[in-house]
Amino acid sequence: MLRRLISVDHTILLFNLLLLTIGVLPFSTALMAEYLKAAHGQNLAAAVYGGSFLAMSLAFFAMQRHMLIAKQHLLHERLTPEVRRSVLRRNALGVAPYSLATLGAILSPYLTLAICAVLAAFYALPSTTSDHDPQQASFPAVENDPDRK
Repeated sequence: MLRRLISVDHTILLFNLLLLTIGVLPFSTALMAEYLKAAHGQNLAAAVYGGSFLAMSLAFFAMQRHMLIAKQHLLHERLTPEVRRSVLRRNALGVAPYSLATLGAILSPYLTLAICAVLAAFYALPSTTSDHDPQQASFPAVENDPDRK
């Protein structure tokens, strides 16, 4: 989505900083690996693990929502309301499985691992991105846009 922007505002920069929650993943992954072998604490470790993915997905959704609703004028291309709703709906649906994975830690840490693994495989597929278009590799550079002179 960021490649669709002409410029950014302060709020988008802050949301982008929130995406640095990815830096928590090595810690939460190591915690999960350590506590899966322990006699107790597996559920809490799984909740931290799922929660780190949930925090990332919430930050991503908040940034997408801000760009598509509040700051449409910053988009390089004008998206129809239907496309914007479709992208937002897809991103909102992405938060639900991570919520389920985090709550699933109460039942089993392996349930959390399974949900997160399935989501990782799903998002690794190129055809699952909302703007997947094999005919168009990238958007044109802003410098080449005659309307931006």
